[in-house]
Amino acid sequence: MSYSLQLYTLRNALSEDLPGTIRKVAEIGYTQVEPYNFVATAKELGAALKENGLTAPSGHAPLMSQDQDGIFAAAKELGITTVIDPFLPAEHWQKAEDIQATAAKLNAAAKKGAEYGIRVGYHNHAWELESTIEGRTALEYFESLLDPELVLEVDTYWAAVGGQDPVELLGRLGDRVKFIHIKDGPLNKDNKAQQPAGQGKVPVLDVIAAAKSLEVGVVEFDDYSGDIFEGIAQSLAFLTSNTATEGANA
Repeated sequence: MSYSLQLYTLRNALSEDLPGTIRKVAEIGYTQVEPYNFVATAKELGAALKENGLTAPSGHAPLMSQDQDGIFAAAKELGITTVIDPFLPAEHWQKAEDIQATAAKLNAAAKKGAEYGIRVGYHNHAWELESTIEGRTALEYFESLLDPELVLEVDTYWAAVGGQDPVELLGRLGDRVKFIHIKDGPLNKDNKAQQPAGQGKVPVLDVIAAAKSLEVGVVEFDDYSGDIFEGIAQSLAFLTSNTATEGANA
């Protein structure tokens, strides 16, 4: 298991100075990142990652609404081996038949991804946990419909905001979870109130321990009222001093 940074955290800085922002991420001590919107930025981002010795094992892209071949080609160019669909709004998670349709779309995307040697996954927000289908959360119902090769990236903060104990949820989802988003804060929808790992209400270390098949723990802030570079540095310092990792680019 190793740590990465979801680059959406730094979206404002990246829009102003992509190369300089990636350099700062490396200087803070991150060796891996999780890009978003990477089709549009593939060339510039790829050059910056290479220059700073960073890798991108996973990336976010809207597989169910954009050109999948373009996404997988860009992912391959960047060395991304798992493409994760990051977002499907709340209305898609209220009925069993809608969730079945979503699972079918993602299963089809995974078959196309396999042609590029790329794995496919899904990342949750709060609403997949707030909705109940046939006696379980919509996310767990969805997971039961996915082909075996698909993975989940559980956003443990949004799982808690959605009313679930993230430790128990990870236990129930088991080996399907290969990535988690690590964030902390007061467990509400005020994104500016999010805090560095270990400073809020999420039992971050218990959460990491509960993800038994975890490959990468991805640090993310949806927003932050302080200096975002200090925030990501504090999160990494907390994680590296309290957990064991398998090596820089594991």
